[in-house]
Amino acid sequence: MALSFKQPVRTVVTGAGSGLGRAFCLELARRGARVIAADIDRAAAQETAQLMASIGGKAHALACDVADRAQVEALAREAAALLGGTDLLINNAGVATAGPVDGIPQTDWEWIVGINLWGVIYGVQLFVPQMRAQGGGHVINVASSAGLLCTPTMAPYNVTKAGVVALSETMSAELKPDNIGVTVLCPTFFRTKIMDNSRYHGQAGAIGRVNKMMDRAKMQAPEVARFALDAAAEGVLYALPHADGAWLWRLKRLAPERFYQKLVPRFFERMMGRSR
Repeated sequence: MALSFKQPVRTVVTGAGSGLGRAFCLELARRGARVIAADIDRAAAQETAQLMASIGGKAHALACDVADRAQVEALAREAAALLGGTDLLINNAGVATAGPVDGIPQTDWEWIVGINLWGVIYGVQLFVPQMRAQGGGHVINVASSAGLLCTPTMAPYNVTKAGVVALSETMSAELKPDNIGVTVLCPTFFRTKIMDNSRYHGQAGAIGRVNKMMDRAKMQAPEVARFALDAAAEGVLYALPHADGAWLWRLKRLAPERFYQKLVPRFFERMMGRSR
């Protein structure tokens, strides 16, 4: 369903302790929502809740490791107890890893899949039944343009975010009869703390260039959160806030072979600081 903020929206946000998750919470406070701010770092979630309170928002801060199904199940129970249900679930928690496709340890693959993909799956499995029972709701799954474009040296991140896109597309059609809407958010670069909590293998130069692109982005976390919530309110499935990501996705769909044979190698060379 299209989301309406005419009444207080009962919302659960994962990864709410910083970056985009915190930006979602602050924008939700401005829109009068009732929020559970969940994060693996409870102190960070509490800080978010305090910031919300400072602008008149209402929030509960809870600890939750989304890679642990039991903790997500407990979060769903808390949402039912504290909010009386969940109108909006924002599956935002995420991490990154990068490196050569054959040079990323198995442990890092398991770590990122557990958070970025299983964390979203658990959220869907455990909150959608609440939404069905109450007659509807909306889910925002935070993916990335990486899940649409799949550029080199980011295989684990690409795989998890592409999985989130596929899950969201499936949900959109499947849950429509239950009055449950779905929006998948696919931003490109903007400043968050994801770089601080991620694992990289032989990518020092590329990391510096990514940081510069994050800092130069015209749309930062507050604008991305606002864009996503507006998209959900309009019942939009694909939310691509950055013009470059939207343009590249269209180009890939129109000419996929040319995209991967010509454009992606050039982008990769620039990222790695190489020139022809």
